[in-house]
Amino acid sequence: MSAGSHISSAGPGGRFPAGLPVTGAWQPGDPTGERRFLTIAGGRPFALEWGGRLAEVRLAYETWGGLDAQASNAVLVCHALTGDSHAAGDRGGAHPTGGWWSEMIGPGRAIDTDRYFVVCSNVLGGCQGTTGPADLDPAAGRRYGPRFPVVTIRDMVRTQAALADHLGIGSWLAVIGGSMGGMQVLEWAAMYPARVRSIVPLATCAAASALQIAWSAVERLAIATDGAWCGGDYYDKPEGPWMGLAVARQIAQVTYRSGQSFERRFGRQMFDPVAAFDQWGRFQMESYLDHHGQKLVRRFDANSYVVLNRSMDLHDIGRGRGGTAAALGRIGAPTLTASIRSDVLYPPHQQQELRDGIRAGGGDCRLVMLDSDEGHDGFLLEHELMHDPVSRFLEEVHHAQ
Repeated sequence: MSAGSHISSAGPGGRFPAGLPVTGAWQPGDPTGERRFLTIAGGRPFALEWGGRLAEVRLAYETWGGLDAQASNAVLVCHALTGDSHAAGDRGGAHPTGGWWSEMIGPGRAIDTDRYFVVCSNVLGGCQGTTGPADLDPAAGRRYGPRFPVVTIRDMVRTQAALADHLGIGSWLAVIGGSMGGMQVLEWAAMYPARVRSIVPLATCAAASALQIAWSAVERLAIATDGAWCGGDYYDKPEGPWMGLAVARQIAQVTYRSGQSFERRFGRQMFDPVAAFDQWGRFQMESYLDHHGQKLVRRFDANSYVVLNRSMDLHDIGRGRGGTAAALGRIGAPTLTASIRSDVLYPPHQQQELRDGIRAGGGDCRLVMLDSDEGHDGFLLEHELMHDPVSRFLEEVHHAQ
C-alpha cells in the first residue's frame, strides 16, 4: 500500500487526516535531540539587510566528526528551503525525519566525518531551533508571526559566521549546499572570501529567475488564501493553515522532480481503482503529493515557509556588487558546481553561468553534469553520482592547504 493510504478521498479537504498541528515548529522546552544552541546578541539588536532588527537570535546547529588542532578541516553544510540542522543522523522524537543528507555525511562517505569536522545550522527564519516567526518576540511578549522581519540569504550567512567564530573556525575548508543552500554558499564566497578555502554550490543560481519567483509566489499564495491563515496570526487558534502549507509543498514537489521521474514511478496508476470514476478519486501521483504535503505540515511552520521562500526570491549575488558578472568574477575560492540534466527548476544553464562567471574572473570552477531523471531533487537523492566528485574535490583542497 502506498504512502498516504489512510487518507480519505472524499473531497479535497478529506485528503488529509484530522489532528494536523497548528505549527510543526520546534519550541523551547521540546526535546533537543542532537541540536546545540548559540545565542547571538552582543548587547545590541541583530540588524538585518533590509532594515529589520531582532533583539536576540538563537541558532540551532549540529556537528559531526572532530575539529583538528589547526581548525583546518571544518566543512559547513547549508540546507535548502525545508531542511534544518539535522543533516545526518537517525529519525527520533526530537528529529521528525532522518538526516536530509545522511548518505553524503558520515564515516567513509563523500563528506567523510573521519577526516572532516562537519557543521550544519538551521537558517535564520527557520522553525527547527533557530529564531523564526513561531518564536516569542521578547519586546512584544507574543509570537513574531507575520511581524517577523524580511530575511535575506546574506542575513543567514552572517549568523553562520557568528557560529564559526564561536566554534573557533577562522576559515572553512569548504562550504557546501544545494538549492537555497547553494545560495548561502555563493554568499559566503562573496561576503567572507578570506574565510572560505573552497565552495560547492549545487543545483543553484546566481540570482533567482522569473520562473523560480513565479513558482514561489504561487506557493505563498496557497498559504495566504487558507482560511486558517489569519494574516499569519494563527498560533493561538484551534487550527493552523495546514491545508495551505500542504498545497504549497505539493506545488514545490512537482517542480522538484521531472516528468520522466513521475512517469516511471506512477504513470496513470490509480490509488484506489474502485473509486477511479469518483470526482475525487485519486491517482497514485496524487497520493504521493498528499503524503508529502501532510509530512511537511507535521515538521514545518507556515510563516517560516513564507519567510524563507521569499528570501530565495530576493537572492541576487550581484546586488550592490556591480552585477552578476562582477560578483562572480571576484570569487577566487576553488569551486565545484553540479547540474542535474532533468532539473527544470534550476536548469543546467544556471550552473553554467556560475562556471563561466567565475572562470571569466580567473577563478577555478568545475562543473559536473549528473545524468539523472530525478530533477532538482537529484542533488539530495543521487548519492552515488555525487559521491566521487565531492569526495575528490574535498580531498584535493584538503591536501592543497
